Amino acid sequence: MSNLSAPLLHRVAEQQRAVVHFTLDGQPASALAGDTVLTAVLTLSAQLRRNEFSAAPRAGFCLMGACQDCWMQTAAGERLRACSTFIAPGMALRSGGLAA
Repeated sequence: MSNLSAPLLHRVAEQQRAVVHFTLDGQPASALAGDTVLTAVLTLSAQLRRNEFSAAPRAGFCLMGACQDCWMQTAAGERLRACSTFIAPGMALRSGGLAA
């Protein structure tokens, strides 16, 4: 994955939940059932996405759906809010900036 560096989040509890497989930037990834997209991505990476205007790394801001900073895009081009969307099996996510 293009943005995999040290993960921003580290799981310390609830590690026995079912594994959910998805892709991030075309690469296989996994999370746990019940994780939001934001949690799933940030347990793998230091950033959620790149800003569509400046390409600066973004990791969410308010983490509760109010700030618009966690928008991500699926491989099919659908926009979703990472902080309030649960990861789903087979989900294909892109961490680049949103298409205009």
